Parts: sequence; structure tokens; C-alpha cells
Amino acid sequence: MNEKPMKSAVVGCGAISDIYLTNMINRFDILEVAACCARNPEHAARKAQQYGIKASTYEEILADESIELIVNLTPAPAHYEIIKKALEAGKHVYTEKSMTVSLEEAAELVRLSEEKGLYLGSAPDTFLGSSFQTARKAIDDGLIGEITSCTIAANRDLNFLCSISSFLLMPGGGICYDYGVYYLTALVSILGSVRRACGIVRNPYPLRTNCNPSSPDFGKEMIHKNESQVSAVLDFADGFTGTFQLNGDSIIFDQAGITIYGTRGILRLPDPNQFGGEVLYLPASFDFANPPKPQSLPDIFGFSDNSRGIGPAEMAHAIRAGRPCRAGKEMAYHVLEIITAIMKSSETGSFCEIHSSCERPRPLKPEALNGVFSLD
Repeated sequence: MNEKPMKSAVVGCGAISDIYLTNMINRFDILEVAACCARNPEHAARKAQQYGIKASTYEEILADESIELIVNLTPAPAHYEIIKKALEAGKHVYTEKSMTVSLEEAAELVRLSEEKGLYLGSAPDTFLGSSFQTARKAIDDGLIGEITSCTIAANRDLNFLCSISSFLLMPGGGICYDYGVYYLTALVSILGSVRRACGIVRNPYPLRTNCNPSSPDFGKEMIHKNESQVSAVLDFADGFTGTFQLNGDSIIFDQAGITIYGTRGILRLPDPNQFGGEVLYLPASFDFANPPKPQSLPDIFGFSDNSRGIGPAEMAHAIRAGRPCRAGKEMAYHVLEIITAIMKSSETGSFCEIHSSCERPRPLKPEALNGVFSLD
């Protein structure tokens, strides 16, 4: 496949931009990174010099007709305005998660992209990594039979994380919007849509203390208005139930767990915040004297390392081929509606219906040579 590279620009030059720029420039031939911009022009200038690209203003990027794709890496509260301006300027957009902090704003952007005939995609793209593609293949091949339930349990130390990443104090920085979105996107990509949800959401420590000794705000109080604990029930469209529990008031080392139960076996999946990791299969057995041991499924897919940037690259391939992209707006909107329903349910004390749905993204195909895979 010899496709014309897609000229792209990165908006936002924070910490996450390094891995995006590195991969987009050096790893994906479909992308040609031309420029970057940031709210602080000095940040953009430093990144531009580091990566051999042009530092521009956002207005200059929007006015450049040769730039087809905007990759938005700004904090969530800025997403709506940046994405809307890009779509109005005729640019395709791939954005960091979540698409917006408001379901109504996300719906507006989805409509606008459709009216303009433009692609709109959103992180997380970690479900395109080796571990979740391995799990997807196992499920599609019927390895664990019919799905009967699933569980998610994960923890973080938000007090420490907020001390090193101030954007977590902004709207959209809570544990469900910023962290749970990885789990929900991974599950929806494998298991399909959710039709209703209920949950209990708490923030028991709205006043926290900066505990990062290297921070200029060390020892100062921080106001944390976002959710830090979530316990929810998800009713999937295919007729099974999942539980979803996040605790941001725990220890710093994430203990992530996803388990998918089936009639013929069980899958245990790694942290969906990563691209790789071991996928364990526990087969069904009636030999109680010699219970089966979990088996590590072979990794026949590539991209087990930090592959951020695969989402924009896959989108560029999709645009060139005229097909849907995998990390597309439909799944991103659906996941945002699930989160919104959990938040609303915590207020009403009842299940909330999910009105949107999405198709599972097409699985990736392993290649026979060199352990890599095709994006098509």
C-alpha cells in the first residue's frame, strides 16, 4: 500500500505530546507532521525545534489548506472550541480523551463533522494495541464461549497524581472521565454497546494537599471537585451485565483488572491504559482435583509498547481508503454517554438509559511476517 502521507498538525505541547510526535513522525509513514501550536508560544517553539517542525499559531494552522488533520492534545475543557474551529475550517480531527466534557457539546461536534463530511476520532486508542486485539480475537474465535458477565476493578492515588498533573483538577479530570474512559472504550471495542447504567459516584476528599516535593505548590491545598470513586453496573446490549469500580483514593501504583467470563472459559486482561500486557485464559474444567492453570495467550499482534499516535495514523489510512476509522466518533460518543449516565444515576438513584450505540471496530489482522499487522 503506497498512500499519500497526510499533512498533520499537533495542537497542545504538554507532556503527552512527546510520545505522539515521536511516533507520528518516526513510526507512521501515513502521517506528515508539519506544525505544532500551544497556548504558550514558547512551548510550541521548543517542541518545533526538538522535532524539526514548524511552530505556528492555531489560526495559521487552520488557514493552511495543505494541513488535512488536526491532532488535539489539549486538556479536556479546551476540546470543544478547538475541535469546532477545526471542523469549521474543513479539517479532520483526532482528539485526546474525552471528546468533550459535555455530552451535548459532543453531540454538536458529531453532527458538525457529519454535515461537513469530515472524520472525527478520539482517544483512547490503546484498544488497538496487542493485548486487547489478542483478547478480541480470542472472543471472536469463541475461545471462552458465550459472554455471561465482566468485571472491572482499578485504583489510583489521585492525591499524588493531582500534585504532578494539574489538569486532573480541571473539569473532565476525574477518575471516570480521565481514567475510566480507557476501561470503557476497551470493553465496548470488544463486547459492544451498553444499553443502560447505574452507579454511585463520590468525592470524599474535595480538599487535598500537594504532596509532590518537586512542585512549586508543594504543601499547598488543592481544590478537587471531580469524582474520585465510582461503582457502577453496566447492562450490555447483548444481554449480559458488567460491574465497574474505580477507586482514586488508594495507592499510587495502579492495580488494574478486567475479567471477562464466558460459558467455556475466562479471560483476564491487563491495564487498558497500556498497549501491551499478558492476556490470561482460564479454560473450563470439571477436574476439581487438578484445576486448570491460567494460560498466557500468544501475542500475534504488534504495538505492545507505547504506541500513542496509532489512532491518528489509523484514521489517516481510513480517510485515504474512504472507510470508517476504528477510534471513531461513534464509539467515543457512546463511551461519553455511558460516563454521563453513571454520573446522572448517582444523583437519581436509578438506572439511566443509553440512547446511543456503536458498532464494534473492525479487529486488526495479524501479518505473517515480522510480527507486525496491517491497519486495514
